[in-house]
Amino acid sequence: MAVGFRVRSNVWVVGSQDFLNAFFSTISANREPDGWGTRFPALQNELYAGRLAADDVPAALSELKAIRDELKSLSPDDVVWDAEDLDRRPPWGDDISPEITDLSNYFVTQDGRDLVEVLSEALAYAQRSGADMTIESGV
Repeated sequence: MAVGFRVRSNVWVVGSQDFLNAFFSTISANREPDGWGTRFPALQNELYAGRLAADDVPAALSELKAIRDELKSLSPDDVVWDAEDLDRRPPWGDDISPEITDLSNYFVTQDGRDLVEVLSEALAYAQRSGADMTIESGV
């Protein structure tokens, strides 16, 4: 069952819940040394929990820019599939496209789009429309 980002009636499909969890887990494990959500609370605490309030969207956009920049310095080998089980590996193992050069372009949605770009697009729309953003299952 796929999950996606919803703003009003618009939905951006991501992929499986495990895949989205891996994105957030990778951020936390690699860039939040003091624990989950300590550096990027709008994305890691609010959005990950299911709802990002419209008032928190500007902070989330700023956090995402920093995350994108920082993930560029990390190898695909640094991916974390599950922050609660660091031994868990992606279902495809190390068999990734040669186009994936670092963690900033590692995560690709089920329809072939860069997850960071998709999240940025959804957040930008939420900001323009002054709306909350949610993560929904079954999209």
